[in-house]
Amino acid sequence: MNFTESLTKHIDKLVGTLKSEEDLKEVLKRKLTKKELKVFVAIEEGKSIQETMELIKDDEERVNELYKAACKKVNQEKIKKELVDL
Repeated sequence: MNFTESLTKHIDKLVGTLKSEEDLKEVLKRKLTKKELKVFVAIEEGKSIQETMELIKDDEERVNELYKAACKKVNQEKIKKELVDL
């Protein structure tokens, strides 16, 4: 998965350049819950809702909630600062 591409798509008002793929992955691991990260990665990789539901063993509503929560978190100023090289 290309974290740079996915995050650029989801972050409003990105100031600066995103860190390396490895650094982005580490920040996301620290800031998102395990399920949020799994869902975010799965959906960004193009997996279907059905596949994602099986991956986390939960229903569609929960998958959508987790994805929205992950997207909301990456837009928080505190987290954006950690994702960007200043």
